[in-house]
Amino acid sequence: MEEKRTKQEYKQWSQETAPRTKKARNLILAFLVGGVICSIGQIILNLLIVAGMTKDDASSVTTLCMIFLGAFLTGINVYDNIGKAGGAGAAIPVTGFANSIVSPAMEYKKEGYVMGVGAKMFLIAGPVLVYGIVTSIIAGIIYYLLT
Repeated sequence: MEEKRTKQEYKQWSQETAPRTKKARNLILAFLVGGVICSIGQIILNLLIVAGMTKDDASSVTTLCMIFLGAFLTGINVYDNIGKAGGAGAAIPVTGFANSIVSPAMEYKKEGYVMGVGAKMFLIAGPVLVYGIVTSIIAGIIYYLLT
């Protein structure tokens, strides 16, 4: 027969039996992975500026390169391993955004290109895109009305 536990006893039992998280290790790995991703972006930016681009143009091209790199690494099943190791360090940069768009598309490609890839591509990133676009439109209207 199973014994009854009070809420306090259950809380204590669950804390004792729960696996310990490695917070310090996860924090350091997230910092290192995020730092490496950002350093790659900075190297690309510096190379483009040295090649003669303006800083604004080089920034745009760097963003495109990082999005491509994130999507490409997701497509060849490498970015998931980077994400497992780096956690938020891999999710926060723009490469993580590319990964969040490409991952559902890769998962549903067996359903076809239109109903699978096309319909599921924005499964995760769709709400973020809609929120960003609507917010920018509202901010633009407010800016227009105040100036």
